[in-house]
Amino acid sequence: MRWFIFIAIYFLIDLYAYQAVRTVSRNYWIAGLYFIVSISVIITLYYLLSTGGSSDFMKPPKNYFFGIFLVVFIPKLLLVIFMFGEDVMRFLIGMFYSFSENESNFYLPSRRKFISTMALGIAAIPFTSLLYGMVKGRYNFKVLKYELEFDDLPEAFDGYTITQISDIHSGSFDNHDKIKYAVDLINEQQSDTILFTGDLVNNVAEEMHDWKELFSTLKAKDGVFSILGNHDYGDYVRWKNEEEKVKNLNNLKALQAEMGWNLLLNEHRFLKKGNDRIALIGVENWGENGFKKVGDLNKACNGIDTNDFKIVMSHDPSHWKSEVKHDDRNFHLTLSGHTHGMQLGIEIPGWIKWSPIKYRYENWAGIYEEQGRYINVNRGFGYLGYPGRIGIWPEITVIKLKKRQNNA
Repeated sequence: MRWFIFIAIYFLIDLYAYQAVRTVSRNYWIAGLYFIVSISVIITLYYLLSTGGSSDFMKPPKNYFFGIFLVVFIPKLLLVIFMFGEDVMRFLIGMFYSFSENESNFYLPSRRKFISTMALGIAAIPFTSLLYGMVKGRYNFKVLKYELEFDDLPEAFDGYTITQISDIHSGSFDNHDKIKYAVDLINEQQSDTILFTGDLVNNVAEEMHDWKELFSTLKAKDGVFSILGNHDYGDYVRWKNEEEKVKNLNNLKALQAEMGWNLLLNEHRFLKKGNDRIALIGVENWGENGFKKVGDLNKACNGIDTNDFKIVMSHDPSHWKSEVKHDDRNFHLTLSGHTHGMQLGIEIPGWIKWSPIKYRYENWAGIYEEQGRYINVNRGFGYLGYPGRIGIWPEITVIKLKKRQNNA
């Protein structure tokens, strides 16, 4: 029943959007191509979504057809907005004409070719952007570098570098060469440590099997540390029983150990240089907006001194907003991911940083600071759902810690 309603709405939108094409050209070949593409997309999407398990939905090729559906459908929504706006004006003009001329018959002006041409031109922008995001944007890796200064950073850690990656979502990948390029790019930063802030897979541990060997090559002097994100727990899959779900999570944990990663589950490690140390705190997923809350900051901090310099790894930035930044224990730096920057937005450094995700997450991409406490929200390494990125590129973050010099 839901599919019937969806398809009915889809074709109503389709027919209405076609009015713009019909106004510009009455060529039957163009009309035929328009509807052949529309019917092919909806049939293919229905077939792919109605077959296979839920864990396959975000894997190729299903996510490609979801992307193609967006490429075809979103421009039509824009056309509908223009056509509806023009129809409102046509109706008002017709009413005015009928009353002013004392006409007994209602007159409806014809559509204007200029409006339809303009609508098609504007609709071409999301069409080409979504295509570009799928072909080029999803692997357009960017290295973003920051320097953060702290008064109480231990002397031995002045200049200490951290490479953060997040949201790998390995189940979406299909291009080994592109991912190898990105892994090599991470290693080229030669940071003191590499920190991964959750969502290794989309749903199940086996998604990482083809990529385990490649990600095992990530190396840093002080090691690679990781935490779990909301997708790592297998909550978005229909399991036969609870035991199967638990086994999947244990397999994911074991897999990270096999890669040489140090998975922190509501626990901490000390990074040491001589007599100095900083505390690296790994919290399990804790998120607002209905997301899993198994993170336990108190448990993770057990054994940490109040005066220790502290770095928190917590997948969901809403945790920093709700708990971490207000905590009296002074967590100096928090590293998160989760939002992906919605994989869509506009960023021009020094001028504009915008994405629709900002209306749901206060901290959604980049560095934020409040009262000397910082969070970096990584835009994500991989992608989920729509197999692309537009304006919000896959990110490798490099953060250098600096001790603030007090010039008296």
